[in-house]
Amino acid sequence: MKKLTYLFLSLAFLGYGQKTPAFQNEVKAIQKKYESHWDSSKETIVFTGSSSIRMWKNLESMFPDHQIINSGFGGSQSSDLFRYYNELILQYNPKKVFIYEGDNDIAAKKKTKDIIDTTREIINKIRERNNATQVVIIAAKPSLARWNLKRKYMRLNRAFEKLCEEDSTLQFANVWDVMMDGKQVKQDIFIGDGLHMNSKGYDLWFSVIKPYMN
Repeated sequence: MKKLTYLFLSLAFLGYGQKTPAFQNEVKAIQKKYESHWDSSKETIVFTGSSSIRMWKNLESMFPDHQIINSGFGGSQSSDLFRYYNELILQYNPKKVFIYEGDNDIAAKKKTKDIIDTTREIINKIRERNNATQVVIIAAKPSLARWNLKRKYMRLNRAFEKLCEEDSTLQFANVWDVMMDGKQVKQDIFIGDGLHMNSKGYDLWFSVIKPYMN
């Protein structure tokens, strides 16, 4: 009986130890997607972060004069991006990086300070590789699904903006304001889940982000 118990516990431990790290498969899929048509001789702009980046399907065609890498991975938090900063950002030696994280962090009840600290760590890693790389922080967006958290998102965006004001090499892309209709979030810019955007929503993002591309 003791031997069977020991065997069961050993197998359970091995199974746990072999569990695939979070987002590893998604990150590998992104790497595989770009390994065949990314041209290392051309200047590259990386867009990375959570599902609002991943689901921007026409991102590359919206900016046809630039080589774009979309390394967004759905459900991610800032700590996840930090874990994979090399695979999702540095690997492409980008001239510019757009980062969208914090949305899921707030939903997971993370503190603003912790999100900012992790964002700083990501930026530091980018700077260590190439101090000339430009970084643009995209504001956390408002949404129907998470409207009850609006004050926390607004607090985070103020912290993002302050971070960028303190460092002249950083820029803050404020997508929050264009998604608002007065004091309420626009109703017709989301898909059915009330969280992710439709083409109207991404058109609004495009209007904000376009000036930061050059």
